[in-house]
Amino acid sequence: MHLLSIDDITDDQIGDLLDEGERWFAYNRQPRRNDHRLDGLTVVNAFFENSTRTLMSFEIAANRMGAQVVTMQVEHSSIKKGETLEDTARTLNAMRPDALVIRHGTSGAPASVAQIMDCPVINAGDGIGEHPTQALLDAATIRQHFGRVEGLKIAICGDLKHSRVARSNAKLLARLGAQLRFAGSPSLMPDHLEGVTIDEAVDAADVIIMLRVQRERMEEDLGDAPGEYLARFGLTEARFAAASANAVIMHPGPINRGVEIEGALADHPSRSLIVRQVEMGVAVRMACLDLLTANRRR
Repeated sequence: MHLLSIDDITDDQIGDLLDEGERWFAYNRQPRRNDHRLDGLTVVNAFFENSTRTLMSFEIAANRMGAQVVTMQVEHSSIKKGETLEDTARTLNAMRPDALVIRHGTSGAPASVAQIMDCPVINAGDGIGEHPTQALLDAATIRQHFGRVEGLKIAICGDLKHSRVARSNAKLLARLGAQLRFAGSPSLMPDHLEGVTIDEAVDAADVIIMLRVQRERMEEDLGDAPGEYLARFGLTEARFAAASANAVIMHPGPINRGVEIEGALADHPSRSLIVRQVEMGVAVRMACLDLLTANRRR
């Protein structure tokens, strides 16, 4: 079994992962965290794009469960000498890892690698494709806070065109019964989504998920002046005031303060769940590693 897309997991598996994520969340708040269920297994992290939260959380997750963790130094690998991704996968496969976590700038790259590997492959973000574990941790964070996802009004706002997080969240949160709204600059909305204005999306919303403007993936610059994007499409305190009384703010990171969100909102002590998402990320990735390596521990 691989985890390349939200489509790869059943509704029952989603429920189990969310339940286990909450259990691991509590476990990770203990003073000692040394579960041994992955003893003797090797988890390889191959990140071809920069990452702080996802890479570190997978490393911590695997270590806390007793696995041997190897993070591939891509900048020093044979990829830099012209080796293809497929040949790199064949090399890694020959070393017999028990799970491979991969992030790549090309959509579909993890799926290509999964065809070669004999172990489970987890997509940690592929181009503008998907980021399934981020969607799972977002859902777990929402459910932990509200006690449910079903029926909540959730606004996903920002650079939806280039966001693999938005794609996975749109699939998962809809399956969990949320009412979704999408908002962004017209040039940053994908053709398959029907968007509304940021003000319409935020109005009476229970959850607002803001997305970073991914300028590195754009063919042309937005041409916005400092502060212009925030004023037109970002989450300001004035806009947030129109959300529901108990609304919360989320963001997958990294945050561009003063661009997609005002800094004070990102740091709001009771309404921002951004740091909670990071903590939940370790827990949910522990649940994912547990599920995907179950057959290799028998």
